Amino acid sequence: MGRFDGRVAIVTGAGSGLGHATARQLASEGAPVACFDIAVDAAEKTAAEIGEHGGVGRAYRVDVSDPDSVAAAMSGAASDLGRPQVIVNSAGIGRFAHTHELPFADWQRILGVNLTGTFLVCQAALPHLMDGGGSIVNIASNAGIKSQPYSIAYCASKAGVVHLTRCLADEYLKRGVRVNCVAPGGMETPLQKAFMEFPEGVDWKAMRKVISPLGNSQPEEIANVVAFIASDACRYMTGSIVSIDGGITV
Repeated sequence: MGRFDGRVAIVTGAGSGLGHATARQLASEGAPVACFDIAVDAAEKTAAEIGEHGGVGRAYRVDVSDPDSVAAAMSGAASDLGRPQVIVNSAGIGRFAHTHELPFADWQRILGVNLTGTFLVCQAALPHLMDGGGSIVNIASNAGIKSQPYSIAYCASKAGVVHLTRCLADEYLKRGVRVNCVAPGGMETPLQKAFMEFPEGVDWKAMRKVISPLGNSQPEEIANVVAFIASDACRYMTGSIVSIDGGITV
């Protein structure tokens, strides 16, 4: 018996990185998994890998910043797989830039995916979760609980995810819905590539505080924690922000 036998899971950003690792982890423990990603080819690959290992996975093209796209995918997943009970909001984007040079379009896009996207997926999932209970795990970042230079939009969006998590946990505490948040540090994912391009004149001493002596984590390490939090083993946990960042926020 797996911890998620028969429990339909929705994972955003499932085509790569932490989303990919989490989708596979949940599927390995019995969950039919709806793989949401704007890169549908990548989501289909994840779903195929799940199937090759004896699980059930289905891919959906979703722009999490678009309410119509999210609503259609959530409805489709519920129709295809059954009532969603586990939601993992892993889709995210970011980049480094001097704040005074950051294009407004970049600000809008980063907040649109990271914060608005998390809100829209939670909002679409809540009616299903209230109908029998469920768990939401949002992915923030250590950048959402501490300052970090050259990434104002990313930090603001992830700080928003942290407080969105607490507010949802409070509001739905008596509705059978647990809402928690994982805040990773550096992780070996495609998103790291976006953070390898530094603005001109970067202060390297200022960047030291975001680098752990332990290096980067692997997405599978974080996915294991996400699955644990989403499971009944953590039935008493809600509104928690779990930092996994190699000691950066100690």
